Amino acid sequence: MQSELQKKYQRIKEHLGTMESAAVAFSGGVDSSLLLALAQEILGKKVIALTARSCVFPKREWEEAANFAKWLGVFHQAVDVDLLQVPGVMENPENRCYRCKRELLRRFCQAAWENGVTEVLEGSNLDDLGDDRPGLQALAESTVQSPLRDAGFTKRDVRELSRELGLPTWEKPSLACLATRIPYGEPLSLGKLSRIEQAEQFLWERGFAQVRVRSHGKIARIEISEVDFAQFLKLEMREQVSSRLHSLGFAYAALDLQGYRTGSMNETQNTGEEETS
Repeated sequence: MQSELQKKYQRIKEHLGTMESAAVAFSGGVDSSLLLALAQEILGKKVIALTARSCVFPKREWEEAANFAKWLGVFHQAVDVDLLQVPGVMENPENRCYRCKRELLRRFCQAAWENGVTEVLEGSNLDDLGDDRPGLQALAESTVQSPLRDAGFTKRDVRELSRELGLPTWEKPSLACLATRIPYGEPLSLGKLSRIEQAEQFLWERGFAQVRVRSHGKIARIEISEVDFAQFLKLEMREQVSSRLHSLGFAYAALDLQGYRTGSMNETQNTGEEETS
């Protein structure tokens, strides 16, 4: 382990060691998985994992989170939240992420209190500060702590330490809620979220680990890693994908030639351009 990463590792362990108990807001992603593992290492049975269940999160992510918590031997609890009922969320404004995050953090704090836990932790890292993430405002307004970020961890650090510790999540693709696949201003619905989830699940089952299906009305704009383009463009695969997405209600399936990237729905927000469907 590199000396700088070792220092960060020691720093976060010392921080966690000052806590009586902790609840980790646990999505099952690479960041929160490392945080949960470190908290379990330091606090043992005095740490619990809380995972939100909502229509904006794929069911597969809940299952993976539950399996990881079981593997660690950490008590794991679902926090069921109907985010579409949070005021302003269904309308999908540009601050939707702030509204969702604020409600989720509130519910995590409530669940921690009900379990007699003193601290609530979440897994953002330093690199998250460079993205357009309205949810960070909600985090700043809360009492929830971000130990990885406070200890100076970058995304690369998170993956490297996860690999060093033998965590199966060390190379897990990035996660994001299903609402990020729909342009701001277009109302959210259970039907839209469900068909996006089913489309992504179909692609994931065919080996496309890093995938997003962005919904633009009847057009599905598919983002995958560039290294997977050759596999995707094979005739049989294209026919399978086209047929499945048509069955889900998309009239057209298009491959984004720029490949997978975070925040692609924000690319026209600062240029005055509008998403069209």
